[in-house]
Amino acid sequence: MKICLLAAALLLPGFAALAGAATNFVVILAEAQGWANTSVAMDDRNPSSRSRVFSTPAVERLAREGLRFAYGYAASPRCTPTRAALFTGRSPASLHMTYVGAGRNLTSQRTALLPPDPILELPTTEVTVAELLRDAGYATAHFGKWHVGRADPARHGFQESDGPTGNGGPDNVASPNPKEAIGMTDRGIAFLSRAQQAGRPFYLQLSHYPNQERKEGGRPNRTDAQTEADEIDRNVSRLLDALDRLGLAGSTYVFYTADHGAQGRVGNAPLSGGKGAVTEGGLRVPFLVRGPGIFAGVCSRVPVTVCDLFPTVLRLTGFVTPVPAGVEGGSLVPVLHDPQGRGVIIRPREELVFHFPHYDLNNGGPATAILVGNHKLVRNYERNSIRLFDLETDPTETHDLSAQQPDRAKDLDTRLNAYLRDVGAQMPTPNPNYDSNAPPPAQPEGRRGGQGGQKGRNRP
Repeated sequence: MKICLLAAALLLPGFAALAGAATNFVVILAEAQGWANTSVAMDDRNPSSRSRVFSTPAVERLAREGLRFAYGYAASPRCTPTRAALFTGRSPASLHMTYVGAGRNLTSQRTALLPPDPILELPTTEVTVAELLRDAGYATAHFGKWHVGRADPARHGFQESDGPTGNGGPDNVASPNPKEAIGMTDRGIAFLSRAQQAGRPFYLQLSHYPNQERKEGGRPNRTDAQTEADEIDRNVSRLLDALDRLGLAGSTYVFYTADHGAQGRVGNAPLSGGKGAVTEGGLRVPFLVRGPGIFAGVCSRVPVTVCDLFPTVLRLTGFVTPVPAGVEGGSLVPVLHDPQGRGVIIRPREELVFHFPHYDLNNGGPATAILVGNHKLVRNYERNSIRLFDLETDPTETHDLSAQQPDRAKDLDTRLNAYLRDVGAQMPTPNPNYDSNAPPPAQPEGRRGGQGGQKGRNRP
């Protein structure tokens, strides 16, 4: 199927012309960075949407020179699902990539439900944005954390990469930064410089690694937080400076976002919850874009997700044919090129769905959230409950409106059922061995180092 799609695309005049296009792309993915984890107010109406601890001048620059989204979402409260969604434009639910490891690693007698066993390797049959651009003449590269399986990124369209790395980086160590934050940025700058010299447009993704000490040490003190933020943000600044120095800023779109919110409430307040939960603190993240035709200093209130990047990039290149079947995102171009950040994003479905059928980090159990407009419904499978919130007036998800607005709750619940059925989502099932007297399950953070750990870079 993939070969047929690519072959058909290459026969189209609009797609073949991409090889000579001058539009470039840089996608920067921060790791576990909460919505209020930068020194930029992600919502210009809410002063609490910026950090009083973290200093991020590079993110400030992107906000000053481009557009930020008040309602920017990861695809999942965990890293692997969001990364897979970014590459493919498909949701974790449809990909069956909903977790970072074995789906039942927290369960035995101690949980009422058995989570599904998700796919841990991004199938090579999936079409990625890097493959489409590579086959149209773009130079493509991915440096930093991969974490969607053990297959080399070259098999997914990236001509240069650090290999199939996990949290530990190419050296598979507990704390890959600052070495990797600097090294991956150096490799990214060298890549775009070579692409420019070769006269080729480029697609570069830089995916940063976590700071293991902060993740395991609970809430950081002020000095530690500023140090970590500066480490990554300083390298984002280096990249932006390189684009200026090479004369590429005027032809390059820079996207900046994160794979999920911070753990606990660090960096997520005033939003509720964090990493591992489908509450806003686990899902809503920084989301900024700078590039040609984007008005400076704009704050958009249109909800967007990482699934939207796939069709957005294709649209910005001039690719006028339909995106591959199964892509759930929509082009952000109508919003990006509006002076007030308004516009309508056309997706296959109106609703945004965040499916996380797993126990994780004391998240309250498997759950799914659906967002339509300002209203969000959260279904908890263990409690067999639904809750309804108006995010415009209640971003902290404090006031459950399901009893006051039963018709709206029923409509969203019906839409949620239809979505999960249509994409063939994996669901939790009753645990026949559940013992209510057993102690609660441990909540491990996951494997240190993660998948891969192969050294070196691959340049086929």
